Amino acid sequence: MWWLKAAVISVSVFLVLGERDFPLGFIFGAATSAYQVEGAWNVGGKSCSIWDTFVHTYPERIVDNATGNIACDSYNKWKTDVELASELGLHFYRFSISWSRLLPNGFPNNISEDGKRYYNNLIDALLEKRIQPLVTLYHFDLPQSLQDFGGWTNPLVADWFAHYARVAFSLFGDRVKFWITLNEPITFCDIAYNSGSQAPGYISPGVGNYICNKNAMLAHAKAYRIYDKEFRSKYNGKVSIANEIFWLEADTVNDEEAAEKARQLMAGMYCHPIFTKQGGWPPVIERIIAEKSKENGLPYSRLPPYTEEEIELVKGTFDFMGLNFYTSRTVRNAKPGEEIGPWPLIGSSDIDVILGVRPQWKQTGVSWFYIYPEAFRKQLAWLKKEYGDIEILITENGCASSNLDVDDKVRVQYYKDHLEQVLLAINEDGVRVMGYTVWSLMDNFEWSDGYSVKFGMYDVDFDSPNRTRTPRSSADYYASVIKRHSLDVNNKIIDKL
Repeated sequence: MWWLKAAVISVSVFLVLGERDFPLGFIFGAATSAYQVEGAWNVGGKSCSIWDTFVHTYPERIVDNATGNIACDSYNKWKTDVELASELGLHFYRFSISWSRLLPNGFPNNISEDGKRYYNNLIDALLEKRIQPLVTLYHFDLPQSLQDFGGWTNPLVADWFAHYARVAFSLFGDRVKFWITLNEPITFCDIAYNSGSQAPGYISPGVGNYICNKNAMLAHAKAYRIYDKEFRSKYNGKVSIANEIFWLEADTVNDEEAAEKARQLMAGMYCHPIFTKQGGWPPVIERIIAEKSKENGLPYSRLPPYTEEEIELVKGTFDFMGLNFYTSRTVRNAKPGEEIGPWPLIGSSDIDVILGVRPQWKQTGVSWFYIYPEAFRKQLAWLKKEYGDIEILITENGCASSNLDVDDKVRVQYYKDHLEQVLLAINEDGVRVMGYTVWSLMDNFEWSDGYSVKFGMYDVDFDSPNRTRTPRSSADYYASVIKRHSLDVNNKIIDKL
């Protein structure tokens, strides 16, 4: 297996693994996504995605009226991106395919030669550098042509996505051995439809988000089944989904039941159907939404039920679990008559809870981002307890900042502290974490935050036509960790902390 070979090479200098060394076979990568870095929004026959439409229709909803029209210009600078990945010593590079670049009308009867060329070039260049491509099929950028038919609220979207996935597997599966079907359906369903702050910009809390939830699960499952039936025997790859999960911690010892409800709504909605033996929605959430719907005067639940056939279709459609982890919240029960805050991420109004933060958690300068490293271990342990002894690939973890300093000490400390928690989860809790992915390789278009929020190990000068990339201290630190396959690194940044 490529990931084992890469890691064995990295740790061949160790005779005995220490407690700060990563296990044999542990892999390191970094991530980006198509709309956030590619630019070239109308080049080579590419059609509009919902994000192209959103930023052009509602510029006021994006900080500084920013767009992804050019972004990092990775459509033209993909060779530079591969060099950055090589400088870091990455074992893998996670990127996404733009559905509307590969299939301009959204359907498989029109495959773009330009799209094929672009992604073939990127994949082949990575492999030449001994970097494995990890490909995400969907990272928020639905073709607008499909949105015009209802997008993720149209039940046919599961079949549209399955046909698209088959094309991608056919074109690139001989070289791509790791696939993510959907990135963070909680974002393109719950945040999008609960708040309208993300594409497509429609607001339908408690209805549209739940329809999207189910259709996303079916889309993932159909793509997985296609790979399993048609491609696995030829290419022997692995397929899963990547879910963003905040650690949700009981505010007091009396709030554990509230916290568990919130976990089931945020994590369970996208994990229970796939990773449990029972399948279907988390029972507690299914019951609560049915009761709320009845209180609303509806003769049916706002949460679309699964049929028995659908439960079996979705259940077990994973080869590992993809986890995107960033930050945490506290949870407590709402008091009678207390107004539920605007937390579109988990639709908390349906479960009558209040989310908050602890005063000792440091804020990064970005409104939603608080640092609580110990939560990472707690989240990993909870996932093992809830879904069993499955392999977990951390598909995103990173630190947001609003400053532009290349000496990003806060981000270095974030990586160090969170990687320590990963090692504790592996060594003390027995969680089978197979790898770690930094978000992100470089600064990029951060959705409604535009370019005001920076996650990159490489600074990008968005005022320069060349989109110059400059390594930050975090790039130096991460490269050292990868090279040593350990947190015991001699690094001037760590020495200063």
